Amino acid sequence: MNFKIDEISDNMLGSAYMLLAMASFAIGDSILKFISSEMPLGQILFTRGIFAIIILFIIAKKMNKLRPLKTVLKAPFMLRVLGEVIATYFFFTALFNIPFANAAAIMQALPLTVSLAAAYFLRETIGWRRMIAILIGFLGVLLIIQPGLEGFNIYSLYCLVAVFGATLRDVATRRLDKDTPTIFVTLITVLVVSIGGGLMVTVETWVPPTIQTTGTLGIASIFLITGFIGIVSSMRVGEVAVVTPFRYSVLIFAILIGFTFFKEVPDTLTMLGSIVVVSTGIYTIYRERKIARGLTKIHAKPI
Repeated sequence: MNFKIDEISDNMLGSAYMLLAMASFAIGDSILKFISSEMPLGQILFTRGIFAIIILFIIAKKMNKLRPLKTVLKAPFMLRVLGEVIATYFFFTALFNIPFANAAAIMQALPLTVSLAAAYFLRETIGWRRMIAILIGFLGVLLIIQPGLEGFNIYSLYCLVAVFGATLRDVATRRLDKDTPTIFVTLITVLVVSIGGGLMVTVETWVPPTIQTTGTLGIASIFLITGFIGIVSSMRVGEVAVVTPFRYSVLIFAILIGFTFFKEVPDTLTMLGSIVVVSTGIYTIYRERKIARGLTKIHAKPI
């Protein structure tokens, strides 16, 4: 494969943006895991959301990226937001109850489930190679969850529901109008998740927040926004096939954070399952890009 110097530079920059995004998400999630011992989930999401909404609104306003309400009421947009709400609730519920690395590893099955969902709902072609890779990847997920074994935790299944929610989000995203600004989509998503957190607060025991806790959640909101901006910047600067595999770096960050701050050490099956899931995910991404490029060349041929 021949790359021009500019393409190499763009891909390196795009990869750096992706690494920044994954590190930001991992740090932000670890902050919420810390705070979970002091505050219930709904209050955490609501408080973090207030900070994030203010920052995102200011950015969207400055960039003239706000859109009318009718944009939000379209089916793909609403499904995307619903998927994000499901993913957020179930992922953080799981994260607060299982090792960081386990939760992160199970979520890495997302490229596999998105491929299956796109094949079924969007009528995208999926070949036998990718299907085999997806099946092997799901076996890797089973190694992480360890059903029926001593290491099994019911909250691992919460992560699977979170994967379902994230799959719905990503598939719906493909149906969004291309002129819908990413920053606006992020703003509305965070707004709805925060409202959901506020509704949860009504059935939770309210914990009077300290200045330190509130400030910490404010910092978590910055990492959340940095993560979103990093992903968008990565996709716009570098080639998707090159930068997307760097998403899996979040697993490395999760293992390091879990070991350093939570004294969590992944067991052998979790590590093996993680390797299987990541390997099959990268292969699936590779096959998708290869097929897409092949179709591009076919359509580019003169008739």
